[in-house]
Amino acid sequence: MTAADLVDSIRQALRESADPAIAPGQQAYMKSSMPFLGVKVPQARRIARQAARGRKDAAELRAAALELWRGATHREERYAATEIMGLRPLRGRLDMLDVHEEMIRTGAWWDHVDEVSHRLAETLDAHPEDLTPVLVAWARDEDFWVRRASIISQLGRRGDTDLALLVSAIQPNIADTEFFIRKAIGWALREYAKTDPEWVRTFVAAHEGELSGLSRREAMKHLG
Repeated sequence: MTAADLVDSIRQALRESADPAIAPGQQAYMKSSMPFLGVKVPQARRIARQAARGRKDAAELRAAALELWRGATHREERYAATEIMGLRPLRGRLDMLDVHEEMIRTGAWWDHVDEVSHRLAETLDAHPEDLTPVLVAWARDEDFWVRRASIISQLGRRGDTDLALLVSAIQPNIADTEFFIRKAIGWALREYAKTDPEWVRTFVAAHEGELSGLSRREAMKHLG
């Protein structure tokens, strides 16, 4: 089977699983200009995984993900595309960074950007020396979604979190008034607080006059 066959099978399965009754509510909740079929996100991701099961050709999977993404008429196709990018043959690969960046820039909404950020964490684990300077540069990008991705790119890394990179991502954005940036800063700090609460307390205290109330509340949410 080719990449086109995989794409066709995913599209067909999505449509067969669709519940049109819930599609308007999904679209309204996500404030999406692209319509929904009416497939819940976990199910859309499961359909992609099942359709791609056993496929190990990275080039084929990459091509399928890009076709699903670029040719999407409904948002669930893009959820399937990001799921494919997280499959083992593509996971953590530096040569997939251009696909992740395209999905961030053209997806330009939290559901897509936050999912792709998990792929960045995996790539950072595998190629820290190569990806770190890229993420530092992204923290100053004109596109705030790219900056958000840089800030939350280490979610889930726990003890492997690069604190210098975390600070380098937060610092240029600390005074930004954009909600999704403020939320990202707080989220990144809250997540790292599970590993080192004292570091987060110290960071928040040191930047008391700079952090927004939202970022500070999110950071300290479970620290008292």
